Amino acid sequence: MWSCVILALTSLAPMALSLNTRAKTIANITRLKPVYNFGRSFLGLDKCNACIGTSLCRKFFKEEIRFENWLSAGLKLPPSNKKMYFANYTADTVSWKPVVISRLQSKYQNELSDRKICISASKKVTCSIENVLRGTERFQKWLTADRLTAELVQSLPSPLLRCPSQRLLDRIVRRYAEVRDSGSVLMRQFSDRDKLRLLYTLSVNTHPIVLQLFPGTEGWPFVRYFGSCGRVIVTSWMNPIKKFYNASLEVTADIAYQLLKITHSLRNNDLNYFFYYTSVHDNMFGSFEDGRLYITDASGIGIIDKQENKEFVHDMPGKKDVFSCLASDCKTGLSPCGKVSEAQNFIKICKDILSHLLAGKFSSSPSLQKKIDRFLELCSNEMLSTKVILEAAGWLMELLRSQRSCDPRFEYRYPECKYIKGY
Repeated sequence: MWSCVILALTSLAPMALSLNTRAKTIANITRLKPVYNFGRSFLGLDKCNACIGTSLCRKFFKEEIRFENWLSAGLKLPPSNKKMYFANYTADTVSWKPVVISRLQSKYQNELSDRKICISASKKVTCSIENVLRGTERFQKWLTADRLTAELVQSLPSPLLRCPSQRLLDRIVRRYAEVRDSGSVLMRQFSDRDKLRLLYTLSVNTHPIVLQLFPGTEGWPFVRYFGSCGRVIVTSWMNPIKKFYNASLEVTADIAYQLLKITHSLRNNDLNYFFYYTSVHDNMFGSFEDGRLYITDASGIGIIDKQENKEFVHDMPGKKDVFSCLASDCKTGLSPCGKVSEAQNFIKICKDILSHLLAGKFSSSPSLQKKIDRFLELCSNEMLSTKVILEAAGWLMELLRSQRSCDPRFEYRYPECKYIKGY
């Protein structure tokens, strides 16, 4: 009998050893599992309230915003020195949509501007930048102000604030999405930290402010703004326009037409604002998954209120301070507001984007390509009159309209195309 018991225990020993080894392995794996901990410095929360805002922080920490590699095996945070990250966003933890997490300045530029803040107050290279900014003469004026006025934003470097009307400034306060109770033109509902965040954003990069002022859900051609956390913002993911340089004829014609139509709408819209490009580049425009084109970088866009008498539209040079130089060297090469031509936008896109997008695309029809090249030449020539440039851009838009195709690749055109035979 004892021999049977000993034999049974001997046979169970390898099994017990195997189970014990497996338990240790599982415990080790559990201990090694990455923890989704952003850390305050990665998002820039350690710099608040000299930051953009905190409206999306909860979603970051609840993992409802995940970097692209978090949906795969690699669960590490990406390098903190990147300016842009591809990610995924969810509102219901089931469906995910692609988004972009981006910084308004590179890591180097952020460090440089933070250093400027400390030096401006005769502090060491590192200091409490929030305390320094709070002590400035400009911010002390903000603290006592109930309404955002031109005096409070004078000499800030953004083209958005080059010649602001009170109507535009009121819209900034009313649409500012980083406060709980927006909707009023008065800043009485703004806390001190809300005011500092708004002032900091206006000083560094007004891209997220423009997206809040003129949302795509209201028909404006700007990419969707989801919110911010620290010094990063989240916007919809788009295919940059440069990806279409080698696209098919139908896709190219549609993108080029949309670009001209967007540019036309920037000078003719219901609110009577004139949006003007100070510069254009390949990553400034992008296409959504349904084929619709949007402006994805609004940092270089200025706004002139056409309801203001042009004789009274003046620049706001003012006295420069640390807020004037956070994103630049305090020098601006912007044209005076009264001298911005309504043809400027078409000159820039015809010269810097459409010339690349449409080059040789219609080689199968030499006569058509010749017309397009001629219109491009006219609308990109800044020596011509505004009337000639606008007419050339209009002719080019009509010509491209005729080359567009109705097929499922252009889902955004479904209402327009659904009654066309063969769609």
